[in-house]
Amino acid sequence: MDIKTATALRRLRLVSAPEAVSFLILLVCSVLKRTTDFNAVPVMGGVHGVLFILYVIFWADAWNRTKWPLRTGLLYFVLSVLPTGGFFAERKLKRAAEDEVIAARARKEGVVGA
Repeated sequence: MDIKTATALRRLRLVSAPEAVSFLILLVCSVLKRTTDFNAVPVMGGVHGVLFILYVIFWADAWNRTKWPLRTGLLYFVLSVLPTGGFFAERKLKRAAEDEVIAARARKEGVVGA
């Protein structure tokens, strides 16, 4: 894996958890807006909107660089629109990065022909 691909995946991983947190906070703010006088939806909507746009941009870049199959690419997009999906995306991307490091070390040491 080249450095640009690794960077694209890292950016996607780093934005996925904050995007999920902002989505959950936005949902809470929406409920509070309907039940109380507290209205933080405009602020949290903007924060979540920026994080979601970053996620989509980073997702598109990662999909382009990694040449994921259609199913994998769509999975990461669907995870971005689910309230807790960003947490699953972050964990899945982290696990894939760790597997890549292990495979690279094994190739370097000549342990496997991976």
